[in-house]
Amino acid sequence: MTTAQSAPEDRDLPFNVFAKSCPSRGTLEHVTGRWGALTLGALYEGSLRFNELRRRVDGVSEKMLSQTLHALERDGLVHREAQLTNPPRVDYELTPLGHEVTERLMALIRLLEDRMDAVLEARERYDAARGAR
Repeated sequence: MTTAQSAPEDRDLPFNVFAKSCPSRGTLEHVTGRWGALTLGALYEGSLRFNELRRRVDGVSEKMLSQTLHALERDGLVHREAQLTNPPRVDYELTPLGHEVTERLMALIRLLEDRMDAVLEARERYDAARGAR
């Protein structure tokens, strides 16, 4: 096996998402999980208040959105700005790191949206083949 073909666990990196104990694995889960990906994608368009974000990410519960935002904030991907107004106002926005990560995530989201016809066709073929058994 050449260097270019080495297995992921053979890479000589300080962090290796394929290693069970690597902290990058948790961040990958936060970014690629259903609510994390949708939350980052919504914030890619700009700063949003909590309820605006909840409406944008259709189907997410208040509790799940709160947990997702806490995880993304802890990972340094989202910034929470609390304003001392009456009533209190809290805005969420991507950090520079969050923007960098979300640019790549948005490319994947756009690809999936653009190729969804092919995905649906593949599902139909798969289901038809499984049903024929």
